[in-house]
Amino acid sequence: MRLYAAVAVNSFRRYATYRVATAAGVFTNTVFGFIIAYTFIALWSERPHLGGYDQSQALTFVWVSQALLAACALLGGGFQEELQERIRSGDIAVDLYRPVDLQLWWLASELGRAAFQLLGRGAVPLAVGVLAFDLALPADPLTWLAFLLAVFLGIVVGFAVRYLVALCSFWLLDGAGVSLIAGLASTFFSGVLLPLNAFPGGFGEFVRTLPWAAMLQVPVDVLLGQATGARLLAALAFQAGWAVVLLGAGRALQALATSKAVVQGG
Repeated sequence: MRLYAAVAVNSFRRYATYRVATAAGVFTNTVFGFIIAYTFIALWSERPHLGGYDQSQALTFVWVSQALLAACALLGGGFQEELQERIRSGDIAVDLYRPVDLQLWWLASELGRAAFQLLGRGAVPLAVGVLAFDLALPADPLTWLAFLLAVFLGIVVGFAVRYLVALCSFWLLDGAGVSLIAGLASTFFSGVLLPLNAFPGGFGEFVRTLPWAAMLQVPVDVLLGQATGARLLAALAFQAGWAVVLLGAGRALQALATSKAVVQGG
């Protein structure tokens, strides 16, 4: 485990060197936060308590979403493109020869990246949102701890989904198409565009059972106090269950790929 901890630390340091990109990301998240916030104000003025949120909770959803956008790679980014390129070029053969677990190596790297993005690109937009709007942030430190645990599980679920997408490059000449479809699914089904609680009827219930809900909707609901007691345990179990299923699927697909597929370029 010391090796994977070192990988995570090195990944954190690597992304910390991209200061201009981080500043640009903070600016972008903040600007889009204001745009979406005023859109939500107009929407919630017409439809108060849409999705079970009041306007303050809806605005909190906006700014927490902006804080988690890069950390959870909800709009792309992270390790996926790098792994796909290593598969395409054949450099993945070197990775497979290393005396380490390939999936755990990339997971550790992704956790380091996510930790930096949460601090580097998440804290400032959320602070701006707190200063500019009346947000429904909790005062209970235990709620914040539960939120951080939910964020961690959401990051792991997001990694597991994108690991599966990246492994498709073993069979495809170009994984860009699969990545695009996965990105669109993440944007729509995670709650980035609109809280999943606002989706109507059976469709809303269905999208809340998908793994993308574990990446954003569940962490925000935990922070807003929508999931407490037994509901909190159920929410965390929902995230952990998807993490186990998808990580297991990633291992199975990796085993199939490395035993049956020919690496492109190698």
